[in-house]
Amino acid sequence: MHSFDVVVIGSGPGGYVCAIRCAQLGMKTALVERYPTLGGTCLNVGCIPSKALLDSSEHYYNCVHHFKEHGIEVKSPRVNLEQMMNRKREVVKLTCEGVNYLMKKNNISVFHGHGTFVNDKELEVKPEKGNPEKLTSKYFVIATGSKPASLPGINIDKKRIITSTEALELKEVPNHLMVIGGGVIGLELGSVYARLGSKVSVVEFLDRIIPGMDGALSKELQRILKKNLSFDFYLKHKVIAVDVKGKKVTVKAENMQNSQTLELEGDYCLVSVGRRPYTDNLGLEKAGVKTDEKGRVITNDHLQTNVPHIYAIGDVTKGAMLAHKAEEEGIFVAEWLAGQKPHINYLLIPAVVYTWPEVAAAGYTEEQLKEKGIKYKAGQFPFKASGRARASMDTDGFIKVLADEATDEILGVHMIGPRAADMIMEAVTAMEFRATAEDIARICHAHPTFTESIKEACLDASEKRALHI
Repeated sequence: MHSFDVVVIGSGPGGYVCAIRCAQLGMKTALVERYPTLGGTCLNVGCIPSKALLDSSEHYYNCVHHFKEHGIEVKSPRVNLEQMMNRKREVVKLTCEGVNYLMKKNNISVFHGHGTFVNDKELEVKPEKGNPEKLTSKYFVIATGSKPASLPGINIDKKRIITSTEALELKEVPNHLMVIGGGVIGLELGSVYARLGSKVSVVEFLDRIIPGMDGALSKELQRILKKNLSFDFYLKHKVIAVDVKGKKVTVKAENMQNSQTLELEGDYCLVSVGRRPYTDNLGLEKAGVKTDEKGRVITNDHLQTNVPHIYAIGDVTKGAMLAHKAEEEGIFVAEWLAGQKPHINYLLIPAVVYTWPEVAAAGYTEEQLKEKGIKYKAGQFPFKASGRARASMDTDGFIKVLADEATDEILGVHMIGPRAADMIMEAVTAMEFRATAEDIARICHAHPTFTESIKEACLDASEKRALHI
C-alpha cells in the first residue's frame, strides 16, 4: 500500500501537468498511466505525431508546387513514407522521454498499469505483468482523456476502416482516402495525405466543416482545401453504411436535402466523428462518482466531482477536448488544492486547426454575438494585402476582429492564414486584459510580419481606417 497527497490518473497533458504543479506546491504526488509511455493521446497518437506528419507533408508539397517559383530546382521529388513515419516516431519518443525526465525532476512516483477505484479512497493499479499495487490518497484527479468515437453500424477494423490512431501509422499513401467527419482531426489528417498525393473526400452530416468555429472560417477553409488540395466535400450527408471487400472500402451516405444516395469507393476510410470520454474499467461506481448522459464525469466550477476529494479534468469532462484546456485545468486543480485562487476563462481558450493555412480563433463568433443580441462591429484584413504574406507566398485567408459597438472592447478574433496558431495568442492576451480594437491598432507591430494583419483588422474594426486595403 502506497500513500499520497494526490494521485493523478492519466498522464496526458492535463494529468502530467497537474502532477508537476502539485509536486511544485509541496504535495506528495503519484501519476498512474495504463500505457508503457507517458504523455497520453496527445503526445503518443494525437497532437505531436500529427503535427510532425503535417510539417513533413507540407515540406513535400512545397517542394513539388512552390520551390521552382522560389528559384529552387529539385528533380522528381518522391515520398519516402517509411522515413516520414520514422521521423514522426522519433519526435514522439523524444517528447515522451521529456515527460519522464520531468517526473523524476519533480519526485513524482509513476505507476504503470490500469487504475481502478476500489472505493473513494483507494485505487488499484494492475500492470501488464506483476502484481497489482494499491494507492491511497487524500485527493484523486481523474485525467483519463478520451478515445475516438464511431457511428452506429460502422465496424472499425483498424485496417481499412480506421481512426486517427491508425491514420498516423499507414504503410502506404492512400489512392483515395474517405473521411467521415469535417472536424479538426479529419481535415488535418486528410491534409497530410492529400499533400502526399491522395484523393480526399470528406462526408459531413452538418452544413459546414469545422462547425464549432466562425462561419466565415468554415467557408474560407473549405474553399482553400478544395482549391489547393482538391478536396471533395459532401455536406449535409448522413452515412448509412461502410463496407470492406478486400482492399476496397465503400461508403454510402444519404443526401439530407434530396434523399439521394451517395456512394464512394476508396482504399481507406478515416472515421473522425469526435471522441468519447474514456472511463472504461475505472470503477467510478465504486468511488461513487457520477457521470452525465454522454459518459463525462460531472464536475462543478472547481472541477470537483460529487465526491469532494475526487476531481476531474480534460477530455473526460465537459467542454472542448483540447490539450491546452486540460493543462489549464490541471494547474487549476493543483492550485485550488493548495488554497490558491486560480482562474480559467473558457471563452478565451484558443481553438486551432493545423491545416495550411492554419485556422485559429478565440472569443465569440459572429453567430454567437447575434444569438446573444450583442451589438458589434467587425473589421477584416486579407493576407493578400500583407507584404510578408506575399513574400512567403501565403496569401490565402484573412483576420477578422469583432468588437463591441459601444465600448470597442474586442469580443472575438478569427483568423485563417499563415502561422495563425501562433498569432492567435496576441488576440487572447488582448481579450484577457479587455483591450479595445483601438488599443491594438495603436501598438507598433514590426514590419514586415504576419501580425501586422491583426493591427490592420483592428484598424478596420475601430473606425474603418485600415491602411493597406
